Amino acid sequence: MPKISPDRLTIRRPDDWHLHLRDGAMMHAVAPMTAAHFARAIIMPNLVPPVVTGAQAGAYRDRIMAALPDGSTFRPLMTCYLTENTDPDDLAQAHADGIITAVKLYPAGATTNSASGVKDFDKVRPVLERMADIGLPLCVHGEVTDPEVDIFDREAVFIDRVLKPIRKKVPDLKIIMEHVTTENAVDYVRDSRANLAATITTHHLIINRNHILAGGIKPHYYCLPVAKREKHRIALVAAAISGDKRFFLGTDSAPHTDANKFLPCGCAGCFTAPNTLSCLAEVFDVAGALDKLENFTSLAGPRFYGLAPNEDTITLTRGAPVTYPAQVETGDGPVTVFDPGFPLHWSVEA
Repeated sequence: MPKISPDRLTIRRPDDWHLHLRDGAMMHAVAPMTAAHFARAIIMPNLVPPVVTGAQAGAYRDRIMAALPDGSTFRPLMTCYLTENTDPDDLAQAHADGIITAVKLYPAGATTNSASGVKDFDKVRPVLERMADIGLPLCVHGEVTDPEVDIFDREAVFIDRVLKPIRKKVPDLKIIMEHVTTENAVDYVRDSRANLAATITTHHLIINRNHILAGGIKPHYYCLPVAKREKHRIALVAAAISGDKRFFLGTDSAPHTDANKFLPCGCAGCFTAPNTLSCLAEVFDVAGALDKLENFTSLAGPRFYGLAPNEDTITLTRGAPVTYPAQVETGDGPVTVFDPGFPLHWSVEA
């Protein structure tokens, strides 16, 4: 059980079940920020070119480890990018060797660097069946890319068109619906009996679509899946603070340089790694649910993935408002840190 007093909260060290670290100079700048507070993270494979084999995942893991500070105990949990040419034997071997923890499904064109994703889901069914046999989970970006479907409806349509058929054909496959954004997705997870969970991001607990569009476009709030109506944000908060073990943290922290965010066709993503725990503590505190924060950040994710929770702990303290740098300098250019739009009173104790 977490140790809670009015101004102090001690929980098991959290994990991040959805994280973008990029590569090269960007990775060297941002990886230490996650490693400072988190023990493990599921690393997204949508590099250019994508991480599609066990060997590539192992090499990427080595690059991440080399970017961490000396003495860091952070453990990157690697994934492979599912394509219509993925070799099930390669995935099985990488899983057996402890190289990969999950496989990532991107519908082609759904988000950043997803052009190599899946168009014909029947072509990957043999891979999914093999994954079910060996207990290798599938992380899904749950949006259709049909241009006839409104962008605010693409998650709900994905559930009906793609996810339900996959789960019917491969019922033993463990699936994580990543970065859910709608009441529809929350209800679908709650109504499912087994082998389905969902991650919720920090920023989707805080912003709705008005934050992006009302009063002028806010590029640093633009993300995919895009934030939805306020009723959907409220549903996400309710799921996160419920204690339901099927909902857990996946920050989807996604660094992009300001230059790339400000392009005429700007990049999607919110960079929340530096201040995620302060933001989450504030959200849970306002909801009167600090006792549920440990389940969301530290217990439910390992349970679904079949891993032990972390033994060590972190402590958050509440006091005068804390501030974070507005930007982080990287070798690729400045990256703006997510601004929740309200004061943050909780910080991680050194």
